[in-house]
Amino acid sequence: MLDAIRWDTDLIRRYDLAGPRYTSYPTAVQFHSQVGSFDLFHALRESRKAQRPLSLYVHVPFCANICYYCACNKVITKDRGRALPYLQRLEQEIQLVACHLDPQQKVEQLHFGGGTPTFLSHDELRQLMAQLRKHFNLLDDDSGDYGIEIDPREADWSTMGLLRELGFNRVSIGLQDLDPAVQRAVNRLQSLEETRAVIDAARTLQFRSINIDLIYGLPKQTAENFARTVEEVISLQPDRLSVFNYAHLPERFMPQRRINSSDLPAPAEKLQMLQRTIEQLTAAGYRYIGMDHFALPDDELAIAQEEATLQRNFQGYTTHGHCDLIGLGVSAISQIGDLYCQNSSDLSEYQNALASSQLGTSRGLVCTQDDRIRRAVIQQLICNFHLQFATIEQQFNLDFRGYFGELWPQLQAMASDGLIELDSEKILVLPAGRLLVRSVCMVFDVYLEQQNRQRFSRVI
Repeated sequence: MLDAIRWDTDLIRRYDLAGPRYTSYPTAVQFHSQVGSFDLFHALRESRKAQRPLSLYVHVPFCANICYYCACNKVITKDRGRALPYLQRLEQEIQLVACHLDPQQKVEQLHFGGGTPTFLSHDELRQLMAQLRKHFNLLDDDSGDYGIEIDPREADWSTMGLLRELGFNRVSIGLQDLDPAVQRAVNRLQSLEETRAVIDAARTLQFRSINIDLIYGLPKQTAENFARTVEEVISLQPDRLSVFNYAHLPERFMPQRRINSSDLPAPAEKLQMLQRTIEQLTAAGYRYIGMDHFALPDDELAIAQEEATLQRNFQGYTTHGHCDLIGLGVSAISQIGDLYCQNSSDLSEYQNALASSQLGTSRGLVCTQDDRIRRAVIQQLICNFHLQFATIEQQFNLDFRGYFGELWPQLQAMASDGLIELDSEKILVLPAGRLLVRSVCMVFDVYLEQQNRQRFSRVI
């Protein structure tokens, strides 16, 4: 079993830097417009030849109400009719993509994100799933990991019943905070009772896994009132928890301009919130997976980490990193072999491209050999907190110390500070370094110095 993380305030203050979350390497910041639909079609054909299993991500951008903290690609509207033209274009994209794949390629993982996927009506959800089943090889024996993001204000028992009927067996529930003052400050009023009702429905309907999202660092939050939220959430017994650090970037995300920055907790208060949250969750039996994620010991993520098979992609930590990831919908990102590509983030551009029978691909990149090497290193560190140099040397036919020689002084400094254990054979992220594993990964990121760090959230 992995050791518990150790809180070290001094280390956190020194290594709490702004940097990527490494859902990919290279990160999406490196994507460029020279990658287009031709590259995607080529990658899809390679996937078909290799008969690789698939992971599908479907982006539904619509929300009825705006949450001021949100940095997702979304469209705020009360007009439910806006979903219909989008779904028509989405179905075209499904058809265009699927015809380049083999019907035998199994869809091991499916995720609906947004926005609010349950913005769609029951009939629209049925029709969308029917299209996916028609064009992709979705599993019908409940063995796949088929998840959907839920806003409890937009879902009831009948919605949960429909989702289960359609094949979903995992739900991720946005909660963020239960304190009414915090909820008013971010324009997301949501009661514990609404959340509990959705969870009760999911359990009764035998959903396999329930995840709850929390955010610390929101306006009006204190260590004391956030601890109460965490206690209430623990009583709901979710299988997984995501506890995100709120990144206040109003210059990039317009809704955040409605947040009064004077209401935001001070950095020391945020640290206290995180420390208490870790203590509460650890005492309740949750394991720290990494990058703000916690899971019960019998959860698949915790087991995969124990077995050193955990991976990370645009859907976060996953046990399906061996699958080719196909992103469908506005702003969706695909990762197919060594190709990353992203659809346009502009709804009109995305819909207009498909109206002309063209894919909405707007940018991306093809990994170089150096990218592949660094991606493998970062994956091992961020998922398993452990890297055997021999693994990389055998995979890429190189001498690790020779290849990364210029990084050795930085790694030695981290070892002296107690973040990592470093010797001639391995890097081991120590308990005091696990909260700061992003900072360790940043050492291997060759693009980071060229980037504006203000684009990224801080580690803590």
